[in-house]
Amino acid sequence: MAKKEKQSLSRKQIRRRRRRRLLIFEVILLTALVAGLFVWTKFGMIGYDTIQEVRTNEMDQETQQMLKGYTNIALFGVDNRSNGDFDTGHSDSIMVCSINNDTQEVRLLSVFRDTLLEVKEDSLQKATNAYQYGGPQGAIEMLNTNLDLDITDYVSVDFNALTAAVDAVGGVEIELTDEEAKIMNVNYIPEVAKVTGNPANLVSGGLQTLDGVQATSYCRVRYTSGNDFKRAERQRTVVSKLVEKAKQASIIELNDLINAVFPNISTSMSASELISLAKEYKDYELVDTTGFPFEKRTATLKSKGSVVVPTTLESNVKEMYVYLFDDSEHVISDTVHDLSEQIISISGFNEDDTVDYGY
Repeated sequence: MAKKEKQSLSRKQIRRRRRRRLLIFEVILLTALVAGLFVWTKFGMIGYDTIQEVRTNEMDQETQQMLKGYTNIALFGVDNRSNGDFDTGHSDSIMVCSINNDTQEVRLLSVFRDTLLEVKEDSLQKATNAYQYGGPQGAIEMLNTNLDLDITDYVSVDFNALTAAVDAVGGVEIELTDEEAKIMNVNYIPEVAKVTGNPANLVSGGLQTLDGVQATSYCRVRYTSGNDFKRAERQRTVVSKLVEKAKQASIIELNDLINAVFPNISTSMSASELISLAKEYKDYELVDTTGFPFEKRTATLKSKGSVVVPTTLESNVKEMYVYLFDDSEHVISDTVHDLSEQIISISGFNEDDTVDYGY
């Protein structure tokens, strides 16, 4: 009799355990569904843009295979004075974000906006004009054509996006010079505040925690020593500070950041692609940032205006491949070679004419 009771009790225990396991499974499933719905709702805030097949140069098979190990994304900061309009406008900020898929190392390359490049077929102009002429697709193709890249996706932001992102993480700490502070206060803070509808808090020289308007204004300063080279450096500095703050943010802070930024960006990447990148964001390490071209000189050319001349485009692209991909054997495409020769012909500058500007 005792044996039967023991067996019966064991069966009851087994049933309870099964019910408990089922309940745990249901809770996990429900949590996953809620989390999934939350994520998809958030990504539904983004402005998605379907672009046509992007043109790339003909590259050797070894280069094509090597590039498959990297995720390269074009980042554009659009200055069109009209928030939410990502189809046109000059791209004040042009960056290539290169992610090593194996190591999760990230490198940022700023292309100076005034760099003399082919912005549309048979037209050498300032790089910033490519977005104005052809929108994000035209700007991506400008990067691919001139830099031997295979970029197919982009993310564009406007004044609101950067301002909101900085405010969401509680500001970024930047050391300002007195000259930068003066220019920001007079030329940029009032305008950015007006465009974004945020307060115009003025700054002073020294170590400052910049709010969104101030940080966006800092990114726009160009009329100091270093001109556009220094401006691109400022932009990379702010991006680096944002990445640092985001990696340290709590769930609540990340939620605020997403709510603030997602409605103010446009991208060709799908929600699933963005989720795939976002789920590993804490593993990414921003290891370095720099500007392109590495070797250069400035000049004022007839019909081109004041430009940054790569000296030469071909040698700079080779150097870029070492920087981004640790590839010192890159075979330059015929397209880049021909463009390099055209730039030399128009400007009269080659490698011997390089000037070291310190940036």
